[in-house]
Amino acid sequence: MPKAKLDAALCLTARCQEGKKRTDYWDTSISGFVLECRASGSKAFVLRYTNEYGKQAQRTIGMYGDITFDQARRVAQRWRSEVVLGGDPAAKKAEKKAIPTYAELARQHIAHNETYQKTPHNTERVIRCHLLPKWGTMRLDEIKSQAIATWLAGLRKTLAPASIDKVRVTLNRSFELAAKWGIPGAQVNPVRAVPRTRYNNKKERYLTAEEAERLVAACKESANTQLAAIVQLLLLTGARKTEILTARWSNVDLDRRTLYLPQTKNGKPRHVPLANAAVEVIRSLPRWDKCDWLVPSPLTRKPFTDLKRPWDTAREKAGLPDVRIHDLRHSAASFMVNNGVDLYAVGKVLGHSSPDTTQRYSHLSNSTLLSAVEAGAAKMQLT
Repeated sequence: MPKAKLDAALCLTARCQEGKKRTDYWDTSISGFVLECRASGSKAFVLRYTNEYGKQAQRTIGMYGDITFDQARRVAQRWRSEVVLGGDPAAKKAEKKAIPTYAELARQHIAHNETYQKTPHNTERVIRCHLLPKWGTMRLDEIKSQAIATWLAGLRKTLAPASIDKVRVTLNRSFELAAKWGIPGAQVNPVRAVPRTRYNNKKERYLTAEEAERLVAACKESANTQLAAIVQLLLLTGARKTEILTARWSNVDLDRRTLYLPQTKNGKPRHVPLANAAVEVIRSLPRWDKCDWLVPSPLTRKPFTDLKRPWDTAREKAGLPDVRIHDLRHSAASFMVNNGVDLYAVGKVLGHSSPDTTQRYSHLSNSTLLSAVEAGAAKMQLT
């Protein structure tokens, strides 16, 4: 193995010895700095060293001709310093190559969601429609906070604030999972440095008794023969739409006037009390053989997956175009509160896991109390 003080002139004239596939020229000034000359005529600068585990390792600096001798020498000196301080240039390169693209991480994220989420398709849609087109081909360490912030700001032209926040949360979750799984390139989560956009997405819309009556009447004229019963049960129980659509006859106890919900949004099962009016609605429901769903589609005998068209038609007909299906749950709470039911009891009926969630209805009880004192003051006629 020829040893010499490598310089530009030697590198220019060095050749592979005849009869050999490769000849190595070792530099005498930088330990492990080598010029490899192959029989094909190609030359490469490399650094060879012993890593922290006592094993021989090497990393290619560059091909002669692509970089100059001086450039190669500076890199060799830097890498040699890393080795002396306990580093491993080859391992660093291997780790860099092991960093996956976001598309690879996204596949793992989606697969993970399917193991525990009730509606994993929601996250999958955000990843497929927004995150993959923008970041899919980039490696994780290439995705920077400033680029994310700029991109999210641009989405304001086409997406609502809540949708943008969902995109940000999903990307953040991807990096959190990557860090948890020890995936290279995810040691730093770039999304954390991007502040969340503050917005108020809570819409408070409560039906009056007259509006509720109008809405039910419009639903009874719907081509969807189950719509009126679904809307009535939502108003009478305060249950969520999915809870009613997936309710089963086997979980209804009309004697005890309860509807058992084995799966709810907060993950805890609960019993929904049934008012007499709700019992009457349930008694009037049609039943089919070998079908345990409470309000299924008469055509498929399975739960409805979408009520958008019949719901939009009914609310327009009732003159209530701004009312959402979830507002029926809010309205159920408002009717209870305005009739003197305390917030704790309302929270139990609605299945709230925290009293703070029910607190949004406190202004309704205050309004009721105000009406009470006004009635009392009018009766006394002190002024």
